[in-house]
Amino acid sequence: MATADLVEMGLIDVKLGDFIEIGEGPKGTRLVVDVLEVTLTSDKVNASLATNDGADWGTVSEDGTIMSLDVRFTLKTDDGAFIYVEYGGRANLNKGLAATAPTFQTGSEKYKWLNTVQAVAAGQVNFDTKQLIYRLYEVKVAPEEGLV
Repeated sequence: MATADLVEMGLIDVKLGDFIEIGEGPKGTRLVVDVLEVTLTSDKVNASLATNDGADWGTVSEDGTIMSLDVRFTLKTDDGAFIYVEYGGRANLNKGLAATAPTFQTGSEKYKWLNTVQAVAAGQVNFDTKQLIYRLYEVKVAPEEGLV
């Protein structure tokens, strides 16, 4: 079997805005959450929200405890490169915890390595302050000899 290790990449700090309930639809209750600020801090990348395009277009379970995440935003690095970030995942609204799987897109030569990264993130939110912090990990997959 192939194996996977998680290698810590850094922290994503998010300031959430308004929570707008769209209502019940075919996928559940749609909840749009504005993303007002984002910073990505790591030893390889330092970036912040580049535009006002950030939001979570999530759906909430019938009992209101689980949110399926659909998040997208664009970052600008401290040296001027743009990085598009998108992720899905699940959030436990009662516990304020989230598990996500971010991917990245960039045309920057310096950060092109991000285009190959499948990341996972473990997040914790404070609904009173609307602060959400993710610990970000790269998933490093390795083959197992003799498996196939």
